[in-house]
Amino acid sequence: MDTLQAGDPRYLKRRVKGCSIDVHPTERALVVQYEVEATVLGELGNPMVGERKECQKIIRLKSLNAHTDTSSLARKVVEECRLIHPSKLLEVEQLLFYLQNRKHSNDNQEKKRISPRDFTPYAGVELDEEASITSISEYVELLYEDIQEKIRGATLILQLARNPDNLEELIQNETALGALARVLREDWKQSVDLATTIIYVFFCFSSFSQFHGLVTHFKIGALCMNIIEHELKRYDLWQDELQKKKKASEECSENQSLKKEHEKSFRKYQSLLAKQEQLLRVSLCLLLNLAEDTRTELKIRNKNIVHMLVKILDREDQELLLVALSFLKKLSIFLENKNDMAETFAVEKLARLVPCEHQELLGTALRLLLNLSFDTALRGHMVQTGLLPKVSSLLADEAQRQLSMCILYHISVDDRFKSMFADTDCIPQLMKMVYACGEEKMDVELISLCINLAANGSNAKIICEGNGLKMLMKRALKLKDVLVMKMIRNLSQHNGPTKSLFLDHVGDLAAQISEDEAEEFVIECLGSLANLTIPDLDWALVLKEYNLVPYLKDRLKPGSAEDDLILEVVIMIGTVSMDDSCAAMLAKSGLIPALIELLNAQQEDDEFVCQIVYVFYQMVFHKATRDVIVKDTQAPAYLIDLMHDNNAEIRKVCHNTLDIIAEYDEEWGKKIQNEKFRWYNGQWLEMVENRLMDEEGQPFVFGEDGESFIGARDILERPDLFYSADGIMSADGAISPEFYTDFPNGELGQTGYMGSVSEQFVPADRPVSAYGFRPDEQLFCSYNPASRYCRRTLS
Repeated sequence: MDTLQAGDPRYLKRRVKGCSIDVHPTERALVVQYEVEATVLGELGNPMVGERKECQKIIRLKSLNAHTDTSSLARKVVEECRLIHPSKLLEVEQLLFYLQNRKHSNDNQEKKRISPRDFTPYAGVELDEEASITSISEYVELLYEDIQEKIRGATLILQLARNPDNLEELIQNETALGALARVLREDWKQSVDLATTIIYVFFCFSSFSQFHGLVTHFKIGALCMNIIEHELKRYDLWQDELQKKKKASEECSENQSLKKEHEKSFRKYQSLLAKQEQLLRVSLCLLLNLAEDTRTELKIRNKNIVHMLVKILDREDQELLLVALSFLKKLSIFLENKNDMAETFAVEKLARLVPCEHQELLGTALRLLLNLSFDTALRGHMVQTGLLPKVSSLLADEAQRQLSMCILYHISVDDRFKSMFADTDCIPQLMKMVYACGEEKMDVELISLCINLAANGSNAKIICEGNGLKMLMKRALKLKDVLVMKMIRNLSQHNGPTKSLFLDHVGDLAAQISEDEAEEFVIECLGSLANLTIPDLDWALVLKEYNLVPYLKDRLKPGSAEDDLILEVVIMIGTVSMDDSCAAMLAKSGLIPALIELLNAQQEDDEFVCQIVYVFYQMVFHKATRDVIVKDTQAPAYLIDLMHDNNAEIRKVCHNTLDIIAEYDEEWGKKIQNEKFRWYNGQWLEMVENRLMDEEGQPFVFGEDGESFIGARDILERPDLFYSADGIMSADGAISPEFYTDFPNGELGQTGYMGSVSEQFVPADRPVSAYGFRPDEQLFCSYNPASRYCRRTLS
């Protein structure tokens, strides 16, 4: 054997330089970067040819965990890796300590591509012999032999491919890769082991983006789609055959041969199923890696991948389910794929996987559900399949808590599902989490879910049980937490015992209404107070003690604050005006002209108009404020203008308010009556005016003195309008007695004349809010001596 000597011109000298150590970005491993300098020396030892190459070595630390002694492990790493100089021992120890305490976020884990090391070995890829990169040509020759030799050759090549350091050299051997692709294309139906092994080789390449072009060149992705489709059909045939044999053995229970045949078939089925699921798994992993390119993903989607993946969800193999769920999760961000999942009842199949003991599988299933929960119809499917209590129970699992809260939040957005939370343990779990936060900042997902749930009466009762409301008030006021105050505001809108609990906190809320507090926080406090329509609450005492009237009046000026705050002030005034003494106090302060000014400024905003009109509606109930509104302001004129507004709620409030004004003021009553007549009979009046203009020669168009009625008097006062009404009007214009006989109640129905206002409007129809009218039910609140704002009733 020829050897190299010192004086030989082929003498080669190698030297390692510039060794640096760092941690791996995603794995628990150290990365050693170094440079190899190779020099060819001449006969006299002079350097003739030199070459430098940058190299990298990855030292994976599988045994590293929270309890590992980093000092001992560092010494072991330095001893076994000759590239690391002993002087770097302290540096290695520090890097190991960093790796030991580094937290891997879910995002990083999600973005990490599936690698060959993630697979557990199976019988088809394990050989006693060890592969060598120098013998690759021998392994390729085996691919031209029988099936068993082909499997052996492919397995040896797979051993090489599982080491990332060999991929660069393997990709240059186009003969080997071409042979593997040819064998897979021709013989995959003959042997599951052979197909799995060859796909596994290409899967190793697909783990790196720079090799995707190679896999695509040999059309391995399209071939994998065909294999998956074929295997799923085979699975259905196996199931049918097994069911037939099972049924036959059950029908002839005494026939032992049928029973044994069924047992034998079942064992064979289990063996075939294990191999098939390994094939499906590696094929899906390869496709998932290739789908990193959206164009490739679209091609895979067009070959019906979603339906195949959903069908695989019926399997029991957890590793296969994990890959299928990961693929579905990636696809679910596109509308078309989401619709395909809805058609194939993916949610119903996911429901059986939640909860499960496999944490990674559970987490992936929840992420897929979260993506699907953005769709309203699919949220309904989740509730129908019983996922609401299942996901609620996962709030106790810290690892899955955030995902669970996000899914529950999406479900809670729909009002039809809010009440269902009361039948689960979700709310008690959430309240425990709120308690546990103390004075720390609360997670947005947690408080957002609580805000939604507080909008339902049944949930509000559970939230306020014990010291729930007191605890929330304490946190909101101490930390000035706007989101917690939003939750409290939602709680305050529910009638009954829940609303009565707020009597103890009226003073705390009123104390926050000042210019010193942040506007966002004041808005929520005002909204909470405005919801407290409690008969026992002495609003006059609250307004005086906290000097709220000047603040409310100042905030009514257009531009004095944000529109949201001004609107809440108007709503607050509407609530307070239900009290006689408060309404008088506000009227004397000059609040009504300020409201009219604001109405002019915000006339295009329906919500502002509706709430201001509602304040007028409340004030006309009280004699003191009624006189001010009717006689001292132009509010009735504004109400008449708004009587035919496009907004139904505004029209409703205006009509009821004007009915009350018409009943107590004769002059305004006539104007209101004429306006309603004009509105209901507009077409007829227009026709009459046009007729009178055309028929100027008619005798009744002029009065006794020859002066025309047109333009001189109101059209409703002209007697010529009634001359054609046979039997109703006499020659002198008086109403005939028969008219009263036909209309005993004095009502003209659709003609536009109003009947008795007292009969048409019943104070019991007084609205609680401007957004909807409902009976103002008398609330019987128990006497609460602890609240100083509870009105005492004297016997």
